[in-house]
Amino acid sequence: MDTLSHALYGKGLFGYKKYRWYSFFFGIIPDIFSFGIYFIYLIVFSEFEFGRPSREELPDWVYDLYDVSHSMVTALVFIAIAYKINKDFAWPMLAWPMHIIVDFFTHSIEFFPTPILWPISDYRFDGVPWSNPYVMGINFILIFLIFIYRWRTRLKNK
Repeated sequence: MDTLSHALYGKGLFGYKKYRWYSFFFGIIPDIFSFGIYFIYLIVFSEFEFGRPSREELPDWVYDLYDVSHSMVTALVFIAIAYKINKDFAWPMLAWPMHIIVDFFTHSIEFFPTPILWPISDYRFDGVPWSNPYVMGINFILIFLIFIYRWRTRLKNK
């Protein structure tokens, strides 16, 4: 799934309690931790080019960071720690495992399949890529419906 959609799912699903704006960040943290770091690396140490890089262009550490950041095990450990420290802050952090679940079903084996149980298991699911027009259409409709629901709920509670 694209990073903007993850941010919007995070905000729409987990951004209506205390610390609500952190849900944007936790919705995209898996991508920031892997591809965001790679993007900064390219800007600083290489020639940046727009577009999807080939698998051969990507350094091994990008795959390692992807595995760590796209693991439910990693996300749940961090959420459990946050919950022990500040229960309210753990709520927007749930956007992180939501990101992982969405990616699990919308990434194919060919390009960054999601290692949902890393490091316990290396199982990866061959999902329907989010670039598929049907998946993208459903994605936009779901985001729209989530925000309509939040808007109507907010109006009703005023």
